[in-house]
Amino acid sequence: MSPHEEQTPYQHLTPDTILHAVEAVGFPCNGTLLALNSYENRVYQIGIDDGAPLIGKFYRSGRWSDAAIREEHHFCLELQEQELPVIAPLRLNGNTLFTHQGYRFALYPRQGGRPAELDNTEHLEQLGRLLGRLHAVGALRSYRHRLTLNVANWGHGSVAHILAANLLPPGLQRHYQAVSSTLLDTLQAAFAAVGSVRLLRLHGDCHAGNLLWTGSGFMLVDFDDTCLGPAIQDLWLALSGLLHEQRGQLYHLLQGYETFYRFDQREVALIEPLRTLRMIHHAAWLARRWRDPAFPKAFPWFNAPRYWEEHILALQEQLSLLQTAAEPMPMDW
Repeated sequence: MSPHEEQTPYQHLTPDTILHAVEAVGFPCNGTLLALNSYENRVYQIGIDDGAPLIGKFYRSGRWSDAAIREEHHFCLELQEQELPVIAPLRLNGNTLFTHQGYRFALYPRQGGRPAELDNTEHLEQLGRLLGRLHAVGALRSYRHRLTLNVANWGHGSVAHILAANLLPPGLQRHYQAVSSTLLDTLQAAFAAVGSVRLLRLHGDCHAGNLLWTGSGFMLVDFDDTCLGPAIQDLWLALSGLLHEQRGQLYHLLQGYETFYRFDQREVALIEPLRTLRMIHHAAWLARRWRDPAFPKAFPWFNAPRYWEEHILALQEQLSLLQTAAEPMPMDW
């Protein structure tokens, strides 16, 4: 049975398999192996004889096509060539994606750093400049094999999976179906009200956990969710706190951002719709991965009645916000 057919795709990814995979592409290992925090894929720090450790990323089977993974890699390399601080995969004999015993993997240099602090206005402006540069490169061409961030892909598909997975308690299934149906229509209307915006190649998941502070600046890591979407997707995840606090943070982000790329201010109205899509998509992600043994251990609160009650309540609150707020974060500076 191949990894693509298994409900537990990593059960044969043993330490020996990992080390042999790395040695097969030309890096003699010293036997040390450290599992890093990752659920969607499996990521390890691997000791190398007479060299710095490498980071090995073993891709979940069946999630992305080879072409989609290579597009991610090519974007990272393109950004690196433009001297952006990103962690790009190693290119060996022209290749970045390798296969060993049915597992696809890539190798990366190890990069030190500490978690980003996004409550510093100077750091926000620096992050804005970095994202402006990233989007200037991202606008040069499009993706052919990656997803587009929209209501169809992140909303309708996610709701359909949750309903089909039979994870909802019987008393909540009809309630979830009703609120999600209304919410999807409201989201579609919200995107239509903003109108056509430019879709860029994005990082796609630019939260604080994917930002390293190196002392001299930010380093972007983990482009696994890179997609086509509106620029605001890479900006809003840096915002936190009350509305007036988020508004001030966005101001500083854009002060840096517009040094390198023009921001379409209509996209501010997409922050709450995108936040809502992320909530729906995250629940569906957990549902899709629930048979992976790592997920019940890491997310023991999922799949309990209380989780779904709170999730439905949160969706209702988002629905109310979307229906009553003409523009969640007015931009009048």
